[in-house]
Amino acid sequence: MTTSLNVAALRQAFPVLNQFVYNKPLVYLDNAATTQKPYSVIKRVQQYYEHENCNIHRGVHYLSQQATESFENSRNYIAKLINAGHSHEIIFTRGTTESVNLVASSLGKLLMKQGDTVLITGMEHHSNLIPWQQLCHENGSQLLVARINDSGETDIEHFRQLLEQGPKIVAITHISNALGTINPVKEMIQLAHDFDIPVLVDGAQSIAHMQVDMQDLDCDFFVFSGHKVYAPMGVGVLYGKESWLEKMPPYQFGGEMVDQVSFERTTYNSLPFKFEAGTPNVGAVLGLETALRFVEKTGFDAIAAYENELLAYGHKQLRTIDGIRFIGQAAKKAAVISFLVGDIHPYDLGTLLDKMGIAVRTGHHCAQPVMDRFEIPGTVRASFALYNTFEEIDKLTEAVRRAATMLT
Repeated sequence: MTTSLNVAALRQAFPVLNQFVYNKPLVYLDNAATTQKPYSVIKRVQQYYEHENCNIHRGVHYLSQQATESFENSRNYIAKLINAGHSHEIIFTRGTTESVNLVASSLGKLLMKQGDTVLITGMEHHSNLIPWQQLCHENGSQLLVARINDSGETDIEHFRQLLEQGPKIVAITHISNALGTINPVKEMIQLAHDFDIPVLVDGAQSIAHMQVDMQDLDCDFFVFSGHKVYAPMGVGVLYGKESWLEKMPPYQFGGEMVDQVSFERTTYNSLPFKFEAGTPNVGAVLGLETALRFVEKTGFDAIAAYENELLAYGHKQLRTIDGIRFIGQAAKKAAVISFLVGDIHPYDLGTLLDKMGIAVRTGHHCAQPVMDRFEIPGTVRASFALYNTFEEIDKLTEAVRRAATMLT
């Protein structure tokens, strides 16, 4: 193999990987659900709680000033990393789900009225489907869904036709968590912008696998979660263009998002604080910065190249198993392989794999409409990260073969 990554050294940075389950070395292949955390991230969160713990933006004493500076430095770093136009376009949230809900609620109030439409694709995670569906239910509008083909790719011509119906908002996933499909989001954004329609991109599955550039994509909103990119759970980012964020009403109300308060009226804080009500998860934000620095130092291009090698090798090895069927065979894919073997239920297969020390995900992957599209109950999903190895894929292949023999 041709990888430039020192994978053995990288693995040593992740303590959770150095353990046994059921007396077998852990093979962790559930990275699309959540990634493991390197020592540097764990230590950064620990350092915050041991030496810096304090509420931010509200105190004049030393700890508050230090915590505030660290928190805002994280915002500045993330803005630079994803090439946002301004640091105040970075809103900290609890993750992708809250970020989408924020935009659906706030932008929905600004733009949507009865009879309007929102356009999504047929491969959306529930988190980028249900908020828009609920918005449509509440205001009497309609959800438009761009079809996906038998390979698990968005039908771009159908997407274009739906744009001609004049949806007020477009919300699309960058990479499908269930299929691994990489959508041509830059093209899709441009198509939507030709109709002056704002676009939200769900980047939960792309942030750990590729460099994202807000100026290049030109999306209006981009959302992602920390725990998908080696950072703590319970933290995420909403990037929004300043022009939209300024016009949108607040999503939640309370401390930090206010300017002046009286019993008669309240005025709201400036960006980004208008959308950051309450005490944020400061430690997790600092962990997120550390995780992104870890990925940046490792190299986005090197990670992508290595994960593509893992993906190709995984398909090659698993294809040798009798009766295997891959769900999602897009021309452009991230390091996700969803599959079934014969008539074996994915839960049964996944349960046996677990007893062999192999962690995969089974079920509908919070994408039930995708499973309905392919008329299946779910899949077994193996998803790879920078610390996975070809040897682990060999173990997966042998375990699937063995489990299939036991179940047929």
